[in-house]
Amino acid sequence: MLMDLNYRGEEIYRRDTVTHHGPIPQASEMAESEMIHRAKRRDAAAFESLYKLHSRRIYALCLRMLGNISEAEDLTQEAFLQLFRKIHLFRGESAFSTWLHRMVVNLVLMRLRRKVPPQVPLEGVAELSDANAQSFREIGCDDASLNGSIDRVCLERAIAKLPACYRLVFELHDVQGYKHAEIAEMMDCSVGTSKAQLHRAHKKLRVLLRENTDSDSGWFTPSERNHYPLTAS
Repeated sequence: MLMDLNYRGEEIYRRDTVTHHGPIPQASEMAESEMIHRAKRRDAAAFESLYKLHSRRIYALCLRMLGNISEAEDLTQEAFLQLFRKIHLFRGESAFSTWLHRMVVNLVLMRLRRKVPPQVPLEGVAELSDANAQSFREIGCDDASLNGSIDRVCLERAIAKLPACYRLVFELHDVQGYKHAEIAEMMDCSVGTSKAQLHRAHKKLRVLLRENTDSDSGWFTPSERNHYPLTAS
């Protein structure tokens, strides 16, 4: 399990402040709003229910961005320890998952900044000119050219080559299903920036896939080429 039950790292010195308030229903029976209300009162079982509800998506985001299982597990635990410390700040002005993901996005970006210089600025997307308006008309819509066009292994390797900000929006929108308004709130940017980053991610993926799916590609060893088809059947 990624995180020990009842977030033991924090509970070592918070043990006396964590209490149960009445009978605790199972996670599947407890509404998220009730989990949040109880967790704000330092209810361990309610916090564990929140962890079970959201941890898989948080871990998936961390793994996508960091590309390392150990680091993803570590950052997932760090995110929920931070949630324990800061859940009292949640005011219900947005969906809880959006608020939580914004906190995780900040942790991910801080971790990436320590590893490598930022590759792509999040803000600063130029206004679209009339000449470009048509080509950008469907930014953020499903990209049919990527569906079923290539084997999953090759696609995963292409996604891993995306700049961090492109990869982040791609994971949140195309994989986890968040709307651009929610992503904009998580990333503290405009909706237009989120849409543009996704558009650029799709465009970059198409370029990477075209460049790297031929038999001379450096992505696959000769033995791998014998096992992985380069186009979907």
